Amino acid sequence: MTYRPAARLAEIEPFHVVELLTRARQLEAEGRDIIHMEVGEPDFPTPEPIARAAIAAINAGKTLYTQALGLPELREAIAGFYRQRYGVNLPATRIAITNGASGALNLAFACLADPGSEWLLADPGYPCNRHILRTYEGRPISIPVGPDSNFQPTPESLRHYWNARTAGLLVASPANPTGTLLTLDEIRALAAVCREKEGHFLVDEIYHGLTYAPKEVPLGDEEDAPTACAAGDDIWVINSFSKYFQMTGWRLGWMVIPEAYRRDVEKLAQNLVLCPSTPAQYAALAAFEPETIAILEDRRAEFRKRRDFLAPALEHIGFRLTARPEGAFYLYCDCSALADDSFMLARDLLEKTGVAATPGLDFGSNQPEKHIRFAYTTGVDRLAEAVARLDAYFRR
Repeated sequence: MTYRPAARLAEIEPFHVVELLTRARQLEAEGRDIIHMEVGEPDFPTPEPIARAAIAAINAGKTLYTQALGLPELREAIAGFYRQRYGVNLPATRIAITNGASGALNLAFACLADPGSEWLLADPGYPCNRHILRTYEGRPISIPVGPDSNFQPTPESLRHYWNARTAGLLVASPANPTGTLLTLDEIRALAAVCREKEGHFLVDEIYHGLTYAPKEVPLGDEEDAPTACAAGDDIWVINSFSKYFQMTGWRLGWMVIPEAYRRDVEKLAQNLVLCPSTPAQYAALAAFEPETIAILEDRRAEFRKRRDFLAPALEHIGFRLTARPEGAFYLYCDCSALADDSFMLARDLLEKTGVAATPGLDFGSNQPEKHIRFAYTTGVDRLAEAVARLDAYFRR
């Protein structure tokens, strides 16, 4: 049989960090000590109350299909979470439980992206977003962003890149790879342009909960980033149980849908996925319990300690932090004073120091050779060892 994949596959690039991770695992199998700062996954296990709830559900035989948009009680729990944490009243009917945030984005673009429609995305940005869009025959259009706008799109840049084929905008706050945030006023301003242009507005909020006050502010005084749900009920908002709730492998997320599209998303979910994982949904009911939130807030404080240690240490070596690391667990660094090519640098650091980091190549075409991302998803002691190895490498 002739090998003849769909034409879109030519535009789906590999996820380079996964290939680096594969090489890192090979080196570990050979006995090398590798410090993993490449993959965006919390190093903490899923909180025990969530795991207990999953085991109880399985033991009780709660393993059958649920409704396509998820357990009604979990949708209600998420609506309660928005009321309690953000002061936003959402009807549970607008909430869809999904197969991770990626599943939410698949449903959103399956619902909205016509063949050839163009969508504006920040560059640098999470690479899978543009590839999911391309899978549904949409066309990702990059908006180059940098330090002058805190690596976020602005209304001015939106108007500059919007044309007759533009269907909408996707932003992330906190963003990957930069960790930068949008204020509520900034979200409202972007939403206003999308409404003016009669386009769609999607906001990725999967790192909500993992936001940090400046180093000078006492631990525990962090405030959550504003949710785009407070800026209008016509905005698509995507979230996940993976990052703040530390359920990466459970593959569970949710999406807040504008009411007019609820039935459309439901039909797509019925056909594409049937429903999210039932045991994972019952487990997630425990994610909002006070016992679980207390664990998660302690871990948020630990992430902040890591950021506050690693950021000045990398700057001392010669990396430049041009993006304010306000959320998530990444430091996006300008490495141009140290190397000409961040991809070659990442490979060299892995092979010669055992420190695994992600090159800018994964995040778009906006000066990727000048940037490298470090994830502080390991303890301070290991981060200190990584810094020592990097310092020795650049002093050789």
